[in-house]
Amino acid sequence: MKTWFITGASRGFGRTWATAALSRGDRVAATARRPELLQPLVDSYGDRVLPLRLDVTDRAAATAAVQRAADAFGRLDVVVNNAGYGLFGMVEETTEEQARAQLDTNLLGPLWVTQAALPILRAQRSGHIVQVSSLGGLAAFPTLGLYNASKWALEGMSEALAQEVGPLGIHVTIVEPGPYGTDWSGTSAEHTEPIAAYEPVREARRAGAAARAPQDPQVTAEVLLELVDLDEPPLRLFLGAYPYPVVEAAYRQRLDTWNAWRPLATKA
Repeated sequence: MKTWFITGASRGFGRTWATAALSRGDRVAATARRPELLQPLVDSYGDRVLPLRLDVTDRAAATAAVQRAADAFGRLDVVVNNAGYGLFGMVEETTEEQARAQLDTNLLGPLWVTQAALPILRAQRSGHIVQVSSLGGLAAFPTLGLYNASKWALEGMSEALAQEVGPLGIHVTIVEPGPYGTDWSGTSAEHTEPIAAYEPVREARRAGAAARAPQDPQVTAEVLLELVDLDEPPLRLFLGAYPYPVVEAAYRQRLDTWNAWRPLATKA
């Protein structure tokens, strides 16, 4: 039996993975800004679920929620930083409030939860932190500049974290999903006030999104369970096949650009 702490467990990946863990007999501290949405999990799985109210942007609340989970279950084995949302809009259109809110949730939220969990995991000398990033954490897309910024920052922080805590027996995995039918681009999304000059860019993005059929997030459940059961889990894991050609092309372009401009770079 593993004990999980999952943020953003009311819907999407968080709900899918919480249900999968509970279905196999694990215990889950499930957090949400509206914990009443977690009641169906409690109804189905009883005291193996600890529903907790948590807005991950509140550092003190994150610390209290993690400690409450550890006190209730006696340990933490898997910490899943899943809570987040998408901010859709051009960089020029983004207000200061929108930019700060995006980074507060997608970057600082995982930081606060991770910092709260680490003393517990260090004392155990075991544990697995799963950071939910995105294909957008590796390749950037127009209309998602601040979302990309939040996920690229999460990846950098998490890669450093993995090197820091690996010698202490703690694993870190950055999970990078492709397009799935979660609420990420639905009611949980935020949008900037559009500037007309960018409408052709926006329309091209809409057309590209319409051409993709998002997968059912339920298909990721078995993968997450297998991931957290590994003795030596990977630092990074795509979800689905979709990210492979996109990221391969992005890295190829970066390498080509760096090498093409090596003569200028080496003058420095």
